[in-house]
Amino acid sequence: MRSGFVVLAFGLGIAAIFAHDRVHAQSADAVLCDRVAADPDDPDRPADTKGVQTIAAADVPTAIKFCRNASGSSRRAMYNLGRAHVASGQTSEAIAAFRKAADKGSTTAMVELGVIYANGSGVPKDAAQARKLFEKAAQAGNARGAINLAALTEQTGGKPMDPVQKRQLLAKAAEGNSPEAQYQLGLMVQDGAGGPKNDAEARVLFEKAAAQNHPGGLERAGAFALGGRGGPKDSDAGKAYLLRASALGNEDAKATLKRAECPITIGDKKGKRVTDLCF
Repeated sequence: MRSGFVVLAFGLGIAAIFAHDRVHAQSADAVLCDRVAADPDDPDRPADTKGVQTIAAADVPTAIKFCRNASGSSRRAMYNLGRAHVASGQTSEAIAAFRKAADKGSTTAMVELGVIYANGSGVPKDAAQARKLFEKAAQAGNARGAINLAALTEQTGGKPMDPVQKRQLLAKAAEGNSPEAQYQLGLMVQDGAGGPKNDAEARVLFEKAAAQNHPGGLERAGAFALGGRGGPKDSDAGKAYLLRASALGNEDAKATLKRAECPITIGDKKGKRVTDLCF
């Protein structure tokens, strides 16, 4: 009896070790998948993972291998696998992966599928299907879903999206700390589109987007700080925001910085610009 118990316990210990190894292996696959293929705009992305806008060609085989290994238990990995297939030019495989990820609730996969149907890339063009996918993603708080839904409606000649509805969808996405949603909502709030105009609220939204290095958020936060719009005037902070936006290629930020450096325009008698005074 004693011997049998020892053997049984030992056997269970081995099984537990094997189970632990399998879990560890799956985790390692997911980590490696995220490292080379995670989408920085995916709300499922782990907070400690930066993500990549475009999967490097040299990383595609690695991404496909490890994302496929992790995809059985992770909708994020399945979505990343779709991205890897896109990068390798395997459209049908990418669509299949996006569908599976979307079925598991990945809103980013829904958006990618919607874009595919809207453009007719590898599937027959289907604006109605694209709209359904964008709507589902938007209702779940995905900022790109809301933005693409509005764009699709305009492009297909349909009735423009109700600005109140769009603002509500963006507000929901902004609560999830999406920098794109914060920026887009800030634009609506600064203009009073779909609801009250509120410069102070818009400034807060732009600063939240700027904190995540969103180029548009940085530009708007800089312009608001320079002009004292929605809060105290802060030239140093404004210029710092604009410099960061400029470094990311934002042309509006570059123009605003130029105007800040040359605030006085000298004109002739007819009011025609002659030169600018820069400091």
